[in-house]
Amino acid sequence: MDKKVTVVGAGNVGATAAQRLAEKELADVVLVDIVEGVPQGKALDLTEAAPIEKHDVSVTGVNGYEETAGSDVIIITAGIPRKPGMSRDDLLKTNAGIMANVTREVAKYSPDACIIVVSNPLDAMCHVAYQASGFPKNRVIGMAGVLDSARFRAFIAMELSVSVENIHAFVLGGHGDTMVPLPRYSTVAGVPITELMSPERIEALVKRTASGGAEIVSLLKTGSAYYAPASAAVEMAEAILKDKKKILPCAVMLEGQYGIKDLFIGVPVKLGAGGVEEIMEIRLTDEESAALHKSAAAVQSLVDAMAKL
Repeated sequence: MDKKVTVVGAGNVGATAAQRLAEKELADVVLVDIVEGVPQGKALDLTEAAPIEKHDVSVTGVNGYEETAGSDVIIITAGIPRKPGMSRDDLLKTNAGIMANVTREVAKYSPDACIIVVSNPLDAMCHVAYQASGFPKNRVIGMAGVLDSARFRAFIAMELSVSVENIHAFVLGGHGDTMVPLPRYSTVAGVPITELMSPERIEALVKRTASGGAEIVSLLKTGSAYYAPASAAVEMAEAILKDKKKILPCAVMLEGQYGIKDLFIGVPVKLGAGGVEEIMEIRLTDEESAALHKSAAAVQSLVDAMAKL
């Protein structure tokens, strides 16, 4: 194929992202991991599934970075996963070091790529990738809002017994407990959910969305979510690879938008071949704006903590 995507980290999220990319025939895939044999084995397994799934995408597993050269998109999932009882903040020091090393390698071999950051703590890792890559801000993007919005949409569909295809939702802010779901902008076939359910039920869904990752961690006991995070990252990659100009909520570097500066935070953006092609400023109520700024402050505290490591 004429497009190439590198997925760094062959764990559950990375391997699932590689599967989604291949089965959607979006690009040839290079799966990278430091553990010898793991990316090679998973790549071979996916290759052997290709005749059944009916695609001719090349999936290659490697332990180095030379074969990633010339990638159009880099999806970084590398890092240790969150375990039960572990906050996103606990991941900070270890994953910051991993992110910096990985980003320098992929940037060296694919200087024109767009980077999609999936590793946690998400918003803080975007800062690490941005600094380590030296890329312009429009080509370093965090996968947060797409996943959080998908969770909100799923819960709305379950609550109202309607198709998920009818539902649009926006979740802004940091990827964590301070995220900001926006019920006013969340609709079912164009009808705001504020017209379809009580404030109490909406608040319950908002709270469930904010703790969506933790809920899955508590159920799995020994891991964290990976199907939905992988799908979210691949939706972003598809928008870039196909130059779709798709409006998606992503973690991006703000420079004054929403009153926030020099910080990666989740807001709606237009994704296309150039990465972030436009940051959409939607009108927020005073309460929503205060919640977004509270979320930004939580992200800033992580960035400040990293500076002291």
